[in-house]
Amino acid sequence: MPWAARISALKADPTLAAPILGTLKSDDSLYVRKSVANHLNDIAKDRPDWLLDHLAGWTGDDPRTVWIIRHALRTLIKKGGPRALALIGVGHGAQVEASFAIAPTIVRLGDSIALTAGLFSTVPEPQRLVVDYRITYARAAGRTSAKVFKWKSFDLAAGDTANLALRQSIRDFSTRRHHPGRHDVELIVNGKTMASAAFEIVAG
Repeated sequence: MPWAARISALKADPTLAAPILGTLKSDDSLYVRKSVANHLNDIAKDRPDWLLDHLAGWTGDDPRTVWIIRHALRTLIKKGGPRALALIGVGHGAQVEASFAIAPTIVRLGDSIALTAGLFSTVPEPQRLVVDYRITYARAAGRTSAKVFKWKSFDLAAGDTANLALRQSIRDFSTRRHHPGRHDVELIVNGKTMASAAFEIVAG
């Protein structure tokens, strides 16, 4: 089953699991649908083209299937893949004017930052927006690494403005340690960077 222990043969050839996934794509159980979506998302990491071709053949007339498609594509959507965005009804790039700010711009470990963004529609029709942000973390020895975070998905009406805000704690986790230095942050809308800002972590 797609939610059981990892099977190397399925990773090498995702077509082996395709009949099972097709049978379960409209399952009533949220647990099963999550398992299907997670299995498909794992395929995205090794066989993205196969996944996109396969999901393009699934019809979007069942909200349960639509939910699976959206969650199965989350890795490719974070990467801004045009085909992945198209499968969830989102264009690559958005017709908006964007503002983006971070405060404070100098922090210490344990502080938090506030991110604010403004998105103004520049077209006479509504748009579906997927808003993410990418932090390029300073690492030891002058290296960097980037991570994309989900922010919000919503419909922006013609000529309308959306104001977004969130806070992010700057603290160490078992999977991520922070280092002093400049950290660049990009505002990403429908797979494209629309604005950028930065903050600096100082020691002490």
